[in-house]
Amino acid sequence: MKKDVLIEIKGIYTQDDETDEVELLTTGSYYKRGGDYFIAYDESEVTGFEGSRTVLRVEADRKVTLSRSGAAKAQLIIERGVRHQCHYDTGYGPMMIGVSGDKVVSSLNDNGGDLEFRYSLDINTLLASENQVFVNVKEQPQ
Repeated sequence: MKKDVLIEIKGIYTQDDETDEVELLTTGSYYKRGGDYFIAYDESEVTGFEGSRTVLRVEADRKVTLSRSGAAKAQLIIERGVRHQCHYDTGYGPMMIGVSGDKVVSSLNDNGGDLEFRYSLDINTLLASENQVFVNVKEQPQ
């Protein structure tokens, strides 16, 4: 099963009591492998990661792995109740950051669905930002 899909993404980022929202509507691919769902899309100028490809691997309501390749490289593991040390390329150079997963809720099925995850990022254990992401996946009309 590999499908061409429409992907709606809304990200809410809070840093130093300031909140910013980014919304993206894009096309990509959606597939299932080994029981996990994968959402893949090319980044754009809107997200600030133009020239990169992002793949979200969703392991039920437990874990989301965001892997970015191309111009900007990163791998973030968002697992509910767990803090992971992850690789993140800032554009000025790579660094290790802490990623603490607060929430992962998925209603994804073979036809698409919704995904929500919330996590905080820290650098040297100092809070850098709190993040919430909403993703909706729909089959593209034929």
